[in-house]
Amino acid sequence: MLCMALLCVMAFTAPALAAEQTTNYPISVEEYTEGDTPRIRKVYQLSLNEDPASIPTGDFERYGYVYHLLDITQHNDEGVDVKDYTDTITQDSDTGDLAAVLKQLDGQREITTEDGYTGLLVLDHTSIEIAVKGYNTSTRNLSANRTYPNLSDADLSLIPKTVDENGKTLTLNDVQWASAYQDDGSLHYTATANYTGTSTSRYATGYTVTANYVGRVSKTGCNMITYTAIFGGVELPAKAEPEPTPEPMPALPAKEAPADAGTDVTEMPAPEQAETAPAQEKQSVAWIPVCLIVAACAGLGVAWYVRTKKGGTHSK
Repeated sequence: MLCMALLCVMAFTAPALAAEQTTNYPISVEEYTEGDTPRIRKVYQLSLNEDPASIPTGDFERYGYVYHLLDITQHNDEGVDVKDYTDTITQDSDTGDLAAVLKQLDGQREITTEDGYTGLLVLDHTSIEIAVKGYNTSTRNLSANRTYPNLSDADLSLIPKTVDENGKTLTLNDVQWASAYQDDGSLHYTATANYTGTSTSRYATGYTVTANYVGRVSKTGCNMITYTAIFGGVELPAKAEPEPTPEPMPALPAKEAPADAGTDVTEMPAPEQAETAPAQEKQSVAWIPVCLIVAACAGLGVAWYVRTKKGGTHSK
């Protein structure tokens, strides 16, 4: 009864869970013979949270036999429970460069879960995420000098009020003047101007790195359920070999008429016409008895009519 109830549960739950369940693999497979019938025994061990509908129970073929499920049983036991596990770690980093972050992360991690599972997990490189913890701003002073020679006068209007330095706009801060006589006796001035400004930049105060370590963990002494599925084999019928297809006869080449035959050459009937001629003769012969019978009936009718007419004449 327990076996039949389990089979019913598996039959009704298997379609709904087919898209979600992963097929379990047997922990042992045994082939034996019961009488003259081959048998295969497959043993599966599932944890309490695994669904028995994931156990394959469909027909399969092996060594010229098709095997059907005969029976399946269950037994409570203790064993090693193995499951997939993902451990997510989060740590700080002073850089957001992925290559530098990879050097900071371990490739493997030994782990023990709170419920007693242990295993060796491997870093999933595709799961690494780097997020900025926060931003700050910094300001620095900029300064640049410009020289303007051969000025006619020490006049600030001759000096540009702003200049561009590496993409930053600086404003005039101070001017130093120098004068000198030229060869023609005229006085010329040289201005040395100082420009100043500030530059503000935004930078990250730190980074947070998140990564997953994945693998399988196991635990001994767990409550397990052992399922034993027994399949019976039926020999497959031998496949009939197809009869060989006869090869078609090659066509005979047609005879060519001689070049000097002229117009008196009599054409030979085609093979199809030659074959149909005897059939037409047989049909003509078959109609001869029918014609004789019709002619005899007609003669009898004429004789009866003449005789009747003579009798009527004598009675008058």
